[in-house]
Amino acid sequence: MAQEVGRHLEFCALTGNEARGLELLAENRNLFDEVDSPLDLLGFLTGVEVLLQRVELLGRGELPAAGYAGRTWTAAGLRAEVQGRADDLAARFDARNGTTAQSDRRRARLDRTPLLDALELTLRTRGLDEVAAAAPVAAPAAAVPDSLPELILRARTLEEQGHPDSGACWARLRTLVAAREYAHPDDPAVGPLVQLRADLLAEEANRVGEKDEFADAAALHEEAAALCDDAGAPGYAALARACALFATAEIPAEGAGAAEAKAAALTAAHASMVRLHEETPGLAPHQEARLLRLRATALGLRLQTSGSEEHVAPVFAEADLLHTFATRHDVVGQISGALLLRTSTYALSGDLPAAVTEIDALLDRLRTHGPAWHLPRTLGLRGRLQLGLRDAQAAHADLTEGLRLAADWPADAVDTTRLHGDLAEACMHLGRPDEALRHLTRSAELELRRGSRTDAFCAYSNAAQLSLDLGRVEDCIALLDSLLAEPDVAAGELDDRLVAQLRLTRARALHAGEDLKAATAEFVALAAESAGWDDDPGSHAMIAAETAVLLGEFGEFGRAREAADQALAAHARAPRYEQLGSCLRELARLQAQQQGPDGLADARAFLADAGRIADEARAAAYDAHGRSLDTALAYEHGRVNAHAGEYEDALAALAKALDLLGEPGRDADRAGEWAECVRLAGAVEGIYLERPAPALTRLDAAVSRLTALGHTEETEPLVSLAARLRDEE
Repeated sequence: MAQEVGRHLEFCALTGNEARGLELLAENRNLFDEVDSPLDLLGFLTGVEVLLQRVELLGRGELPAAGYAGRTWTAAGLRAEVQGRADDLAARFDARNGTTAQSDRRRARLDRTPLLDALELTLRTRGLDEVAAAAPVAAPAAAVPDSLPELILRARTLEEQGHPDSGACWARLRTLVAAREYAHPDDPAVGPLVQLRADLLAEEANRVGEKDEFADAAALHEEAAALCDDAGAPGYAALARACALFATAEIPAEGAGAAEAKAAALTAAHASMVRLHEETPGLAPHQEARLLRLRATALGLRLQTSGSEEHVAPVFAEADLLHTFATRHDVVGQISGALLLRTSTYALSGDLPAAVTEIDALLDRLRTHGPAWHLPRTLGLRGRLQLGLRDAQAAHADLTEGLRLAADWPADAVDTTRLHGDLAEACMHLGRPDEALRHLTRSAELELRRGSRTDAFCAYSNAAQLSLDLGRVEDCIALLDSLLAEPDVAAGELDDRLVAQLRLTRARALHAGEDLKAATAEFVALAAESAGWDDDPGSHAMIAAETAVLLGEFGEFGRAREAADQALAAHARAPRYEQLGSCLRELARLQAQQQGPDGLADARAFLADAGRIADEARAAAYDAHGRSLDTALAYEHGRVNAHAGEYEDALAALAKALDLLGEPGRDADRAGEWAECVRLAGAVEGIYLERPAPALTRLDAAVSRLTALGHTEETEPLVSLAARLRDEE
């Protein structure tokens, strides 16, 4: 991987994407210390030097760059450091081999001139001017003692605290213990080798659990518990068994009643933890606090799964029990954990203001008493709460601060993928789509680095959709083409529904790019595949509906009718009132527009289906998110009849639409819809029915009404139509 990253950095330098190269370097700064192969390290360092050399040549050597841990670097300073190390590595290779091959290859890479001034990389274009404010500062290196007894004790102490630097200690110990020549210290403070093996298994189980591999995590925790028994450490054995219970309860249930099954599993796990707690005397304070935290977390997850009001109070009770115990014994990390659980419980129960009050107190405590590594996660939660309260500006501030503080800790200590995803949402609310796009793609890249390909592809799917929404059709298609060409996608190893979503977005992009033939072919294929999704008829209804509209655009109304009937059948099982109603109205418009009077009967049949859906929605008390289904239907009756030359029927339908809409108010969207109904009614009456006088009366009154309400933009088409009618008089 290291050499590939080096080549990617070089590519960025040679294509005018130096800013992206610095971002990529920051995301892979661990490679400075973690690459074991000297040849791989040489390839990586040479790529780094090519990039930094280019940044210096552009006169930006003062920019921050992520380099070796333990200090901050500028591009110029890091380039000098890397040059010395890489030259030394190449010289040693050449001395051993009796050639100058490695130095020659290195010099050839460093002497290459840029291939072009700028190549726009999909979704990620940035300039060096943006780097200074955005570049992360390198986290300080974790202190890893040289002495083996000190290293073991340090790892355990950090683990008890929940300190993120424990990972570096455990990683070093895994390497040492795996070596054939490993000799365990004969030191009572360190304990027997079997205890250390149990520690390493428990740490591995935690890492596996973070990847949602719960069954494997449970097995590793059980194995660790058995070793703790052998080591005579009942407290650690109880803790490992509690972790195994929790991991087992987290294994996803499948099929109908999955939520109820998981809630029941968490209830049982909590009861077992309570018994385990009661049956294990002599627990150390940090062990007992950890066990109380697991108990409370199990109930919190049960509340999240069930959403049941009766599950709220038990979480507060357990969180308060944990808080009281942790405060009495000054277990700082678990005090924070208890307060965070209380915050989450308020949020899950729907009391967001109380959750914000709780989390503000927690943030004050963290800034005063620590632990500091809890700040990024807590700020992330506060940002999500602010999103829930629709304060996107406050959310953006919290999430940005959380991301900044996360750079102070090891890369796997904070879920920065979630921070980037939430920042993307905040940016969209603030009207900053380009920034949102950067956060979405960064989130996807981080998921790939963690090996979470499904989550990464979901993030990329969202980025592609946003790119399409922004009108960047070519970028959207290019990104999706690259994803769909991935080997695991081609081999059918990725979730088929996720792949279908990628293909659906691509089909929409092809449609937006006016490649109707390719778009139609993809939609037809997806409609055929989704027809077999017995567990998800709603998705099939939407895909079939979009397919029908596209076929209608091509004038293939027979096939469009068949696709619409498929959508209606799926809708009967999983209602999609707005999507299907919109599809049927659009099909009616297309047929009347393309075929005129000859298509009126079939167009009215589509509208009759849309009318039945509107009736169903009304009976189900469905609240439309966009236009009212009834007013939209009445308006479409007006358009369809106008296209077919039935002008009196059209005027009557538009009058009904206006009655349903009522008088316009301050809402711009509603005023715009009302103005469009008036415009079309004026055109039908004044132009096609040749009654300009009443049409002008209608238009002038509407202009006066809208102007008084401040909707001057909405009056423009009405004023234009009125001027045309007066000219024709």
